[in-house]
Amino acid sequence: MVEKLPARDDADLSRVEYHSGMLPVENVLNEVRLALSHQRAAVLEAPPGAGKTTRVPVALLDEPWCRGQRIILLEPRRLAARAAARRIAQERGEHVGRAIGFRVRGESVVGPDTSLEVVTEGVLTRMLQDDPSLPGIAAVVFDEFHERSLHADLGLALVLGATRVLRDDLRVLVMSATLDGERVAHLLGDAPRIRSEGRQFPVDYRYDPPTKGQPLAGHVAGVVRAALQTTAGSLLVFLPGAGDIHRVGDLLAGTLPADVDVRPLFGALTSHAQDAAIAPAPVGRRKVVLATNVAETSITIDGVAVVIDSGLERTPRFNPRTGMSRLETVRITKASADQRAGRAGRTAHGIAIRCWSIAEHAGLIPHTRAAILDADLAPLALDLAVAGFPDPTELRWLDPPPPAHFAAATVLLRDLGALDDRGRLTDNGRAMAAWGVHPRLAHLLARAADVGSRTFRRATFVAALAEERDILRGDGRPPPTDFRLRLDLLERDADTALMAGATVDRGAIAAVREQASRVMARAPGRLATDHDATDAAQLAAWAWPDRVARRRDTAGRFVMRSGRGARLDVSDPLAHAEWIVAIEVDDTGREGRVQRAIALEADDVAALIEREATTSTVVEWDSTLGVVTLRREVTLGAIVVRDDPVDRAEPELIATAFIEGIAQVGISALPWSDTARLLRARLAFLHSHDASWPDVSDAALAASVTTWLRPSLTDMRRLEDLRRVDLGARLLDLTSWSQRAQLETLAPERIEVPSGSRVVIDYGDPAAPVLAVRLQEVFGMQESPRLLGGRVPVVMHLLSPARRPVQVTRDLASFWRSGYFDVRKDLRGRYPRHHWPEDPMTATAQSGVKRRGRP
Repeated sequence: MVEKLPARDDADLSRVEYHSGMLPVENVLNEVRLALSHQRAAVLEAPPGAGKTTRVPVALLDEPWCRGQRIILLEPRRLAARAAARRIAQERGEHVGRAIGFRVRGESVVGPDTSLEVVTEGVLTRMLQDDPSLPGIAAVVFDEFHERSLHADLGLALVLGATRVLRDDLRVLVMSATLDGERVAHLLGDAPRIRSEGRQFPVDYRYDPPTKGQPLAGHVAGVVRAALQTTAGSLLVFLPGAGDIHRVGDLLAGTLPADVDVRPLFGALTSHAQDAAIAPAPVGRRKVVLATNVAETSITIDGVAVVIDSGLERTPRFNPRTGMSRLETVRITKASADQRAGRAGRTAHGIAIRCWSIAEHAGLIPHTRAAILDADLAPLALDLAVAGFPDPTELRWLDPPPPAHFAAATVLLRDLGALDDRGRLTDNGRAMAAWGVHPRLAHLLARAADVGSRTFRRATFVAALAEERDILRGDGRPPPTDFRLRLDLLERDADTALMAGATVDRGAIAAVREQASRVMARAPGRLATDHDATDAAQLAAWAWPDRVARRRDTAGRFVMRSGRGARLDVSDPLAHAEWIVAIEVDDTGREGRVQRAIALEADDVAALIEREATTSTVVEWDSTLGVVTLRREVTLGAIVVRDDPVDRAEPELIATAFIEGIAQVGISALPWSDTARLLRARLAFLHSHDASWPDVSDAALAASVTTWLRPSLTDMRRLEDLRRVDLGARLLDLTSWSQRAQLETLAPERIEVPSGSRVVIDYGDPAAPVLAVRLQEVFGMQESPRLLGGRVPVVMHLLSPARRPVQVTRDLASFWRSGYFDVRKDLRGRYPRHHWPEDPMTATAQSGVKRRGRP
């Protein structure tokens, strides 16, 4: 059911119509000029369709502070940069490359007279790295800053660093349709905020959510068909990713009117295919453009009257613990929804159909989350190192790089040889940065160039396949993971993929070839000739050394060199490979899901092990066997290649492992002798009353085990071996000499009673030590004994001749005076052969039965 609303909220502003050729932003151009003439920075907030991209930079070219210099206009994507430059030049009646030019990765159309240069953000980063003073540049204009791309945040931080130290005359203008302008203005030194209200044409909003359980592609295809029947003009359809575009395209094929063309539009397409998607539809024809968020900003597709928005996008999320990213399909923000809807009001009254409900729209978050908070920061860390800022805290950021993400990035850069152990840029790192690709791929290309031309050519294909979208499409299920199938398609144009249950995406192949050609053109000088190209799996291991993986016991389950688990469907041909390089891994669940991988041959593995494996003796506690085990391990990161038992190891290592075992089983599990247990109890008693005595509790002994026990652990492997150690003597080592001298006085092991017996004291309860003794043996004892210099009375457990308790007392004298006579009456009858005197305080103590003839 479609919920149709009139133009509302921002649509109230969008109802303001402007005469032909006049764009809303032109009403505030004088404010922008005035702000930048008096200050060095400003923020411009203007809704989609206001004309900020095409009008504002041009209006600044004639300012006095700009004459004889250039303005740099930054766009977040190559498509937007090319389109913006062409449109600005067209409106000025010029060709691109004269006054208006552009530079993107792999393509430069500028000339000696270029005064406005539209560039992607990565190009600005390299300009700043080459010369942070940006000579000949009067202003840097950040367009569509609300997208918060990684390079935009980095570029702004570096530009602000330059203005603070080198160029106090450099102007900075940040523009966006939807932006938290207050934060940005504060970052720019409380710069003025300028707002342009209104769109050129109004937009009507309709809400058409799918029914419960309805697939996205089927619903969107239905909305497209209905819109073609009820509206005029072309359609722009926003979908999360290339896979969704293909699915919707397949559903629309053969079901649309004959005058309608369907064009895909996403970042991995060739520039020719992208240009075809944004070009006006031929006269008498309509167009349906199926696009990702590359069409969200900075481009105008002439003739588009209807925007259909799925409300979803695919965005990467980086996990610093695993060093991998995963793509998540998430709801767009309100800001993105407004940007997308604005595409419908660029050239005429438009309609925006949103594939969600009004209630869901109210729940959308306001702004796009900055990529710097979730992205793989390895490229940023390398760019910062090249720019001379290895510590990101030296710069001002709208959102600083998360420390954990940045730390993971620097670890990878060290592994790739871009940074040394102290975090400083190496010569290899500087060379890697020049390639303008992810550090992994830059490392691959640099090594391949050192080998020879054939290897380098193959490396360009590997890098392009990794960067661009997949060239295989599965037939109803994910395509096979094998990277070799893809490489064969590129190198030999073989159709092996068809036999593997996949469809070849020829458009994707063209994009990969185009990217590989751009990289090939940047080859350093004349490359040596190598007879055979290095195997692709070895090349992959150069770029993804941390993702070399070995199969576990179960098919399809692997452990990577980084220690992270990875899995393949058991039906995948690579599921039974012994070794793979997991080139692309979706980091979901307990184990990452491998999406593209290549099998490592035995020779490659052997060479890798010989070159990079580490051999070490591992000494550890085996909790199952209760013993210290010794073995020699050959490891490749977290992968154990070989594991052989050995007989000898450093005594210190054995002692350390033994102590780890003690920590696991607990101090109480040690083979304490009766004497050692009693001594420990006596020391515990003393510590409970005087903290200067050592603490011998389980927790304290475990914490100090290296002090009191480690010296005795030489060559010991099992707990039973500790029977050879006098644990009591080791406890005495914790006391001082003066304490040892007082020990027997303050807390004796035994007390001599009137019968002459030396009875052991039970110190189990430090607050109440116990003397358990037969009643006849203490006749004549006037008072209960005391410990700790008379401060602590002993609890006396008076026993019958059968050693059963008959009385518990702390006051023996009081017992003799009162309680004894009741006890005597009972015991005389039960034990007639024993002596039960009438006056126990003067009677002679006995240890046995009474002698014959005595009363």
